[in-house]
Amino acid sequence: MDPAVRKLAALPAGAPVLVTGGAGFIGSHLTAALLRRGHPVHVLDDLSTGSLDNIAPLRQLPGFRLTVGSAADPEIAAACVADAAAVFHLAGMVGVRLLAATPVVVMERNLRCTDVMLRVCAEAARPTLITSSSEVYGHGPVPFRESDPVRPGVPDGLRGGYACAKAMGEWLAMAHAHEHRLPVVVARLFNTVGPRQPGDAGMVLPRFVAQAVRGEPITVYGDGSQTRCFAHVEEVAVALIDLLANPAAHGAICNVGSDREVSVLALANLVRDVAGSRSPVELVPFAEVFPRGFGDPPRRVPCLSRLRALTGRAPERPIGEIVRELVVAARQELALPV
Repeated sequence: MDPAVRKLAALPAGAPVLVTGGAGFIGSHLTAALLRRGHPVHVLDDLSTGSLDNIAPLRQLPGFRLTVGSAADPEIAAACVADAAAVFHLAGMVGVRLLAATPVVVMERNLRCTDVMLRVCAEAARPTLITSSSEVYGHGPVPFRESDPVRPGVPDGLRGGYACAKAMGEWLAMAHAHEHRLPVVVARLFNTVGPRQPGDAGMVLPRFVAQAVRGEPITVYGDGSQTRCFAHVEEVAVALIDLLANPAAHGAICNVGSDREVSVLALANLVRDVAGSRSPVELVPFAEVFPRGFGDPPRRVPCLSRLRALTGRAPERPIGEIVRELVVAARQELALPV
């Protein structure tokens, strides 16, 4: 945490807020949470991975505004930031399937968007939160601590390229905090799950739920022994708001997620049981699904001491409760009995 960073009250009551990527999965939940707290919210999204369906219930609410455009465009970014008192930057591309299919686009867009937004926010002196990823820890020892070195991997591993782009965004954020005294928070997101999360980008839980509800084989990549910690998106959204609102967090990097560990194979069996499905659980070698460099880290567990110290809490909704919610939603979408 850089002592030179401006310590501002980032989110006074009723302050207007800009959310880039606000039509995406996490962004739409964050936008809803901010509106509930009385903040006018301006969403900037190019809809490349976000969806108007995600924000359809919000568009008629007082204080909501949408600009369809790219956060990588300096003119659009500057115009949107000018009317905001604070900025949540979530715009970017995520998902191992997208990375495998279009690695150059994913890496360049993530870094370019973050670079532009940080420059604009620094010039306007707007308190800013940028979202990074647990991918920056690579195969490092668990639990992952914010003070650990980043380990994006070797350059010929595409997955490491995504991690490297996110890590470079973090370095840019800390550089702006140091050089321009930008009040910025970096939130390293771990596995975030909940309603409206798409499964087509390679996200494991929505894919398992869709397969179980449809009676299809539940496909586990690798041997399923790899573990993850899943946090509900509504709790993640609250954590992001609380971090930016706390001046003590400005200039800090903070893990955001759950620290309740579950193996991917156990998750597949849990989804099948909750759904009452007869779907078989099938193990699929990584090499049959992804190109070289996409092996999963064996464990991914955050240390949440800093998050708890800064916000007083951390996501804790049990994975069984989350799975039940998603199974009900999937059945309703398919017009099946719940």
